[in-house]
Amino acid sequence: MKTRLLSDLNPNPIQLACRYLAAVLLAGGLASARGQDGNTAPPPPAWFQAPATSGVVRSSTNPPPPQAAVFARFAPRVTVSWDDQYLYVQNNGLPAHGLMAGITAWQQQVPLPQPYFGENAWAIPLHPVPTSTPRPIKNDFLRGAVAVGVDGIPIFNPQNNRGEISQEIGELDWWGGHCGRADDYHYHVAPLFLQATAGPGQPIAYALDGYPIYGLTEPDGSAPGALDICHGHETPGLGYHYHASTNYPYVMAAFHGQVVERNGQVDPQPRAQPIRPAQPPLPGATISSLTVSPDEKSFALKYAVDGQPAAVNYTNTGPGVWKFQYVNADGTTRAATYHAGGRTGEPPPRDVPQSRQRQPRPDDRRDGAVVPVNFTPPRSGHMVLSSPVVTNGGALPVEFTGDGAGVSPPLAWSGAPPATQAYAIIMHHFPGPGDVKWYWTLYNLPATVHQLPRNATGIGTAGNNSVNRQLGYAPPHSKGPGAKTYYLTVYALSAPVSLSVPPAQVSRNVLLTAMKGLVLDSAELKFTYDRTAFIERHGGSEPPPERDGQDRPNP
Repeated sequence: MKTRLLSDLNPNPIQLACRYLAAVLLAGGLASARGQDGNTAPPPPAWFQAPATSGVVRSSTNPPPPQAAVFARFAPRVTVSWDDQYLYVQNNGLPAHGLMAGITAWQQQVPLPQPYFGENAWAIPLHPVPTSTPRPIKNDFLRGAVAVGVDGIPIFNPQNNRGEISQEIGELDWWGGHCGRADDYHYHVAPLFLQATAGPGQPIAYALDGYPIYGLTEPDGSAPGALDICHGHETPGLGYHYHASTNYPYVMAAFHGQVVERNGQVDPQPRAQPIRPAQPPLPGATISSLTVSPDEKSFALKYAVDGQPAAVNYTNTGPGVWKFQYVNADGTTRAATYHAGGRTGEPPPRDVPQSRQRQPRPDDRRDGAVVPVNFTPPRSGHMVLSSPVVTNGGALPVEFTGDGAGVSPPLAWSGAPPATQAYAIIMHHFPGPGDVKWYWTLYNLPATVHQLPRNATGIGTAGNNSVNRQLGYAPPHSKGPGAKTYYLTVYALSAPVSLSVPPAQVSRNVLLTAMKGLVLDSAELKFTYDRTAFIERHGGSEPPPERDGQDRPNP
């Protein structure tokens, strides 16, 4: 049985050179293509200088399926094989274009090669089957890819795993991609610039249900006709296909074809292989460039934090071995060596490495802390939040903490805009850089409500908290001596919040994401609680929590 590769379809080196140059020109010179630093011209991609090959474990004597042709434009960097059911797309997870430049909301992940080969290749159904009920991807399929670009790079849901639209919060580079927790590069919008290399009239991606994704026009250059709820349609000669867009849904809105969902993602699909622990967000960072050596073994990422230059330099020094040098904005440096599938020389991370943990919900952490949503609400100063039991910046009485009765404090607010139709309230605390805990989520309070009594219940809808994952207020009970700061925020909304999940799943992140675009104004009440005196009364050791995670007494 003969194995079929794209070598059957490969263009010759002259054609490759022409296509590479054309792609650069038609894509606007890929203004910050990888390798570019300052005004120097980007080098040709590594695959143009040293074509890569890889083993293929699936084979067929069938002729190449038509879906394979467009991937030939990106060979030999991308290879494919096929059987009777699937087209298998293989590459190392690194595109030929620039990477990372332009990101302003950075999780400190960097691009590393991924083993998307053999049994871990991307599988595209050759004979897609329409589903009787389309599966929307909004607020669903938030893990893993929903499509694969014709350059072999996966395309994830336009929403990140916290439900935010990545393109609209600064998470993506100039090519619409960034790196996940496994340092795996992927897109969150359709890579429209691939049209230059794919050729006019060709798809730029394939959804994992098997249907092609075309760019902004039909193959003949005309504007698409009416699109259905999936953001696609059927046309004579082409059949069903999706169309990308320059705004939401960017890729597609729902699966027209049958897919299997497992653990929040399409199944099956390849797994990225992390070599280092996932990193926390770095507020204030802006990435300016990533330089990659022709053999794709040395990388230099440059960024700045509040204008201060910094860098991450990393090199592959052997099979599965990567040496990292972190040059921080404060001038300090740190070196670390990581081994694929092994331990590093660094102190143990707070989180279990992704390769060894069950796949979490976006708001799932043993200590209750999560990565906060990047959201700054309007704050005019006209709206005021107050409490008769604590002043702004003052100390919260023990009655409202886990060391006392554990009831919610009374609140009052005024100065909301006349157009306010509802209110929401969130109480949170930052336990450390890049983390947040929340103690109270309350939403859809009527616009006629301007205060809450002590131990308020039955007003608005209560979401969960990160202390015990129960509905309602969780009293502050942070560990250790010293004052901890907590924030209560009231939001004036132009309309009640619409959520597709039950209140038990409404966390701070979920509520903030749902409120985006609805917040007219907001006000904040900041206060502290210091457990030092309480701990000293217990002999200098911290007693076990008395109420966190337990039913609170009804005083």
